[in-house]
Amino acid sequence: MTSEHVYEGLFILNSEAYARNPEDISGQIAKTIEAMGGTVRVSRLWEERKLAYPIKNHRRGTYWLAYFRLDTDKVADLNRQFQLNNNIIRFLLTTIDPRLEDALVDNALNGPAKPEETNDVEASQTVYDEDDEEEDEDDDEDAEE
Repeated sequence: MTSEHVYEGLFILNSEAYARNPEDISGQIAKTIEAMGGTVRVSRLWEERKLAYPIKNHRRGTYWLAYFRLDTDKVADLNRQFQLNNNIIRFLLTTIDPRLEDALVDNALNGPAKPEETNDVEASQTVYDEDDEEEDEDDDEDAEE
């Protein structure tokens, strides 16, 4: 008996190939999931950045985020298809709790909340404990001696 789960997929795509043809490269992810019988909830660009270390001779990667539903029996086949795709440098698939699905999909669709701009200097400063202030005063006294 098969069951359907919600998955989050984070992909590092070949930045050079993505820059030449973004729709085709990113579309391969959704097409592969749908070919396996899955339903893509969200598939979007996350960001492009320099990699911490070279992966397959790539120094930059385009990060792509996807949320989808798929039968658990087909995940191994999906992994294999992603491994064979030369435009995907790395990927990670994780199971998501179904109770969090809508919140994660909404967040992915809308992006992170942007902080409200404020003219209040104190609001933009880091909040710290009174204990930290006492330690700073102790450090100042030590420096004076």
